[in-house]
Amino acid sequence: MFIVAEIGVNWDGDFEHVRIMIENAKKSGCDAVKFQAFDEKLVREHEEFSRLLKCTITADNVEQVNDLAKEIGIEWFCTPMYKEAVDFLDPFVKRYKIREMDGRVLLQNKMSPLIERVIETGKEIIISAQQSPKNSTYYQSPQIKWLYCVPKYPSEISDHDFTHIKDFDGFSNHCPHYLVPLSAAILGSKILEIHVTIDKIKNFVDNAVSYDFNELAELIKLVRLSEKIIK
Repeated sequence: MFIVAEIGVNWDGDFEHVRIMIENAKKSGCDAVKFQAFDEKLVREHEEFSRLLKCTITADNVEQVNDLAKEIGIEWFCTPMYKEAVDFLDPFVKRYKIREMDGRVLLQNKMSPLIERVIETGKEIIISAQQSPKNSTYYQSPQIKWLYCVPKYPSEISDHDFTHIKDFDGFSNHCPHYLVPLSAAILGSKILEIHVTIDKIKNFVDNAVSYDFNELAELIKLVRLSEKIIK
């Protein structure tokens, strides 16, 4: 099981937060941490516009993120949301994540400039999708891994349908209940992505879908136990 702590936009542009989050992700048993790269055009309508812009990975801060991850000893990667971000990310990451919204074109057997650029790198691409990708012409691509994801913030247990979970390589979680990501693991997911926060009391942007590090450690403990009984 490859477990990813999605730091996303919960670091508020504060590199002390980043250090704490990466350190705690490693201590909790994660295999990697993930960030997001977006530009002003993509978030200008968001009510937290100025705050979000502090939380994006850019050409100016990518080396600082990379240095921290190397120092702490954990892989990091990123979700690029515009094509040009791939150029400054590519020297530093081994894989990419595509968000559910941007992955929908592949389910329609179409292509976008962003995904085309990511495919050109030759690196692994992890793509979130709510519907089974089995009918996509890209389903058999050895470069692509698919995560089942309910794009609702937060999602409820009842929003999830694991009938076709085996069509996916893993699961991207937006549900505050352990039962959902743990069930995905027990049902055979090989990748698990969990949003994280350093403080659930504060108003970090994605707190509604995030686990604190005590919760994350407990979830990972349960997932690792499940691996021992499911061969």
